[in-house]
Amino acid sequence: MKRVQFNSRYLPYLLLLPQFVIIAIFFYWPSAQAITSSFYIEDPFGFGSSFVGLSNYTDALSSPEYQKIARFTVAYSLIVTFLALSFGMLLALKADAVIRGQSSYKTLLIAVYAIAPPVAGLIGMMMFDQHIGPFVRLVAFFGWDMKVGINYYDTAFAMIMVAVWNQIPYNFIFFLSGLQGIPASIREAAAIDCKSGTRRFWTVILPLLTPTAFFLLVINMTYSLFDTFGIIDVIVKDKPANNPITLVYKVYLDGFRGNDLGSSSAQSVILMIIVLVLTLIQFRFIERRVHYG
Repeated sequence: MKRVQFNSRYLPYLLLLPQFVIIAIFFYWPSAQAITSSFYIEDPFGFGSSFVGLSNYTDALSSPEYQKIARFTVAYSLIVTFLALSFGMLLALKADAVIRGQSSYKTLLIAVYAIAPPVAGLIGMMMFDQHIGPFVRLVAFFGWDMKVGINYYDTAFAMIMVAVWNQIPYNFIFFLSGLQGIPASIREAAAIDCKSGTRRFWTVILPLLTPTAFFLLVINMTYSLFDTFGIIDVIVKDKPANNPITLVYKVYLDGFRGNDLGSSSAQSVILMIIVLVLTLIQFRFIERRVHYG
């Protein structure tokens, strides 16, 4: 492979400079500001601030409300990630087996990804509306009186279903690409050696998909923690205060609605640390089982 040569030793850094500037402006600088603000109680109108040390952190971590939201966030993220990955892989396996009409099948599945999370939340609210929601009417036949926005667990169920529905196409695209990248010779050899399709999937297909699955695991965890903000906002906005929310939405509520900038900054720093630790764990332990063939 031919090695790229630059006429100047500074040219590579110059080409990377715009990306570094964007990262510094939109990530490092806000992160530094959040860390600094987390040690202060700030006046919401900008008339001053008082240094309080770690009080914002201890108050947040010792709060029963924060602990309840943290537990829900963990459960919500795990369920959304598991279901989105499972259904994405299942649909990719089915699409890979389709011979006729494959393009139409893939287009219908991928089209959902074009829907922004707030719009997905709005569609979800229509589906789960107490008066006109078709899903609410469907489950009513089984005796389930669903009240999204009022009942804690009904609202959580709606949030999870909408978040999973919105993320499945993304997983589907990558899993299908991974499946189609498996050489035909390996598939044929696996079909000869193993008659059972289920066993063939677990022993041959899935190990070859582990790089894709690991990548999607990290992406889906990030999605469930941050990118579902728009869905949650639409579903719980202007509803009773006992609805389930995630940690990132609590940061928004305390900072932009409650004007408690110090506590909101401390919570955002805690969330950054949680995501950092989670990512390190994923790369430290889970990646060991990834097979890069």
